[in-house]
Amino acid sequence: MSVFRVKERRLAYQKVRNSALHCCVPECSNSSKFNKEISFHSFPVDSALRAEWMRTIRRDDFNPTKNTRVCSRHFNATDIIVTASGLRRLQKGTFPVLFEWNGYERPVPRPSVWDRRPRPDMDIPDSGSDSEMEVVTVAPDHDYCVIPETGERASVLTEENEALRLQIRELQHQVEVLQLRQRFGIERLVGSDADIRFYTRFASHSHFMAFWRLVEPAVNSKMVRITSAKTTASASSSNTVSHQTTKLPPIDELLLFLMHLSAGLLLRDLAERFCIHRSTASRIVSTWTHFLYFLLGSQRLWIPSEVVRAHLPPEFSAFADTQVVLDCTEISCQTPSSLLLQSEVFSSYKSHTTFKAMIGMAPHGAITFVSGLYAGSMSDREIFKRSGIAKLLQPDMAIMVDKGFLVDNLAGCKVYRPAFLSRKKQMSREDVRQTQSIARLRVHVERCIRRIKENKLFDKEIPLSVCGNIEELFSVACFLVNYQNGPLVKAWASQQ
Repeated sequence: MSVFRVKERRLAYQKVRNSALHCCVPECSNSSKFNKEISFHSFPVDSALRAEWMRTIRRDDFNPTKNTRVCSRHFNATDIIVTASGLRRLQKGTFPVLFEWNGYERPVPRPSVWDRRPRPDMDIPDSGSDSEMEVVTVAPDHDYCVIPETGERASVLTEENEALRLQIRELQHQVEVLQLRQRFGIERLVGSDADIRFYTRFASHSHFMAFWRLVEPAVNSKMVRITSAKTTASASSSNTVSHQTTKLPPIDELLLFLMHLSAGLLLRDLAERFCIHRSTASRIVSTWTHFLYFLLGSQRLWIPSEVVRAHLPPEFSAFADTQVVLDCTEISCQTPSSLLLQSEVFSSYKSHTTFKAMIGMAPHGAITFVSGLYAGSMSDREIFKRSGIAKLLQPDMAIMVDKGFLVDNLAGCKVYRPAFLSRKKQMSREDVRQTQSIARLRVHVERCIRRIKENKLFDKEIPLSVCGNIEELFSVACFLVNYQNGPLVKAWASQQ
């Protein structure tokens, strides 16, 4: 039994029970499976010597572990000693020096600059008795004390120096531009209102900064960040409140969220643009969705009737008591696998599975009511009933709706709705005029809804995996319309 144990100890640096050892040096393919005479040595524990090993090996992004080995081929023969038991060990302070790139030869150290070097002998010509000795002028080794030339040569040097300075300035400017383009941020969009409009739906950079100044005080005091489960567990175990922040400034986090909502960019694209991880981009979107939903939703959307009438456009003079113009809109969603869910969210109007919401607009163009998202099969009347808007209406108010809103017994106020033909062969002149007047005014709520639908996130099907967050995202998109855009009609600018 002792003989087998000795053999097992001798092979300790050459084999592993389940797998062979391999050399970690680049361009070296030695393995203990095919090289019985080569020993394999682990990295030293001493940090300085370990760093010297990693420097001489020249392997990028390398972090050795306890199972990492270097074969004996990369050490001098004098660096390896054999113990009495047959084990091959390295002498203390030894590091690998023989590699493929130096031909497995020990590099010769360069001589010191202070070492004396022999100079070549100079031949001195023989001098005759009557002839003069020829003087040989030897150029100095260095010209440190040579005085710069003046005149034309000096002017040429001055021009060359000035040209080099201009080239350096241009290169510095190019480096700054490349650094700015390397990471996406609000600084990159400062000079282009068109880019601001495309990525954020705000009319200009000044509008975006005005909105940022409104929400900035609440970012540090009221924002609750969504963190990873690992961070949450560590914070709860230490009984401390975690205020994790990303390497992005808050204003760039807002820009990232708006790019996801307005431009419909995927999380992978956003992570690549802002040089962050995809999961970090996802947490930023979720954090700002909850933050803006509660911050903007806490502001009063519903406008009192006296304020609405004070800002009533002249076009609504025939319907002066109109408080809100209502209409429903739908966004497509992924078709669920359950047939029961398919029947609930299928919209016969869109011939697709959708989510449906009701939007209310004041006569002067501001959004004053946003309902939750409901199944696409639900009727306009049922959404009106469930949304809770009837509690806000008073008898002296009036609402303007489409034909699908049969809510006369639910509203508790006057309802302006296009007339039905019913059993008549032809509508009366008064009904036709009223229907045309209501249609001319109701088109503005369609334009308001179109502003919401300009967010590219709603152009594609909403995945079922984000359905738990889509209602907040849709509500935030509706809230932001009041901040991002100007009046629906230029003539209404004085009413807003």
